[in-house]
Amino acid sequence: MMAAFDEVAGKLGFGLMRLPKLGDGEDAPVDVEQVKQMVDAFLARGFTYFDTAYVYHGGASESVAKEALVDRHPREAFTLATKLPAWKIEKADDVQRIFDEQLARTGAGYFDYYLLHNVADDHIAMYERYDCWSWAQRMRDQGLIRHFGFSFHDTADVLDRLLTEHPEVEFVQLQLNYLDWEHEVVQSRACYECACRHGVPVVVMEPVKGGALAKLPDAAADLLRAADPDASQASWALRFAASLPNVKVVLSGMSDEAQMADNRETLAPDSFRPLTDEDRALLERVVEVYTAVETVGCTACRYCTAGCPQGIDIPQVISCVNILRRYRDHRAKMGYDRLVQAGSARASECIACGQCEGACPQHLPIIEVLREAAEAFDAEE
Repeated sequence: MMAAFDEVAGKLGFGLMRLPKLGDGEDAPVDVEQVKQMVDAFLARGFTYFDTAYVYHGGASESVAKEALVDRHPREAFTLATKLPAWKIEKADDVQRIFDEQLARTGAGYFDYYLLHNVADDHIAMYERYDCWSWAQRMRDQGLIRHFGFSFHDTADVLDRLLTEHPEVEFVQLQLNYLDWEHEVVQSRACYECACRHGVPVVVMEPVKGGALAKLPDAAADLLRAADPDASQASWALRFAASLPNVKVVLSGMSDEAQMADNRETLAPDSFRPLTDEDRALLERVVEVYTAVETVGCTACRYCTAGCPQGIDIPQVISCVNILRRYRDHRAKMGYDRLVQAGSARASECIACGQCEGACPQHLPIIEVLREAAEAFDAEE
């Protein structure tokens, strides 16, 4: 059996999760004809790695992969990855049922790379409850999976435990970009270094942070433009990820042919430029500018919490707000939800009595901040 990624050409991976659509709205159908053109252009430039999942595009992504890729190109011309979603498993039989459905949807015959999807929090318990780790090895023994791994959204300590407990894992997919490199929640650097210690290769997801690093604030964008007027903002983010030695594939959820063209030329072996030390220093400065937003100067003294009649863990809610302001990351909401599950009242339960502001030695506008948290984290509840 070939080692993981020996059969992959080039570091760019085509993520089939933000595909072009026919019309606006979440439920608009995928523009399959445009996807076909993008697939052909991707393969023509020498890249081979495609990444889909059972839940992408409301379940349509795997079928699009069949129509745009599998039915139109020789099976040996590409590698295909997909994922098992813990949150769709309700009983033991669902694991095999979902996998069989994925084989039927894609028509691929087998999956070159198969992942447990979004390994974090309660999902870990679900994968362990149904022994998905051993099941995946059985699928690999049967030739239906070539390489087995998981996508990960948790701390480096959890990753270290999982890779220690599951040496059968051949690769891990991590959220990794220059903005999240030292992020206190995402822990991109720490997770990357953990994978390196275990000798496990890395597939990168969110290298452009959902498009955020392609739409930088003006002051940050000006820094990159001054260094290289012809380079797109996204190309800097892709180069950051691809320059890391243990990164084998950098996924990009490309939504149109222009993005495809820019990404292809950025990571094509004959045109890729690894980051220099000067480039890395520049991106550190970009991060400083990007994150130089006003945060709430809470010292977590907790003087405000003892008298809160609603039982809101105010310092921890403020911490979630600061993460959201700084990084615009969905994990701020995840952290807030964990806080509520642990027993804190929701920010929206604040009755604006003002006792917290009277107790705060920093004289913070706590009621206003809780209102911001309620709008950001409770609006959809």
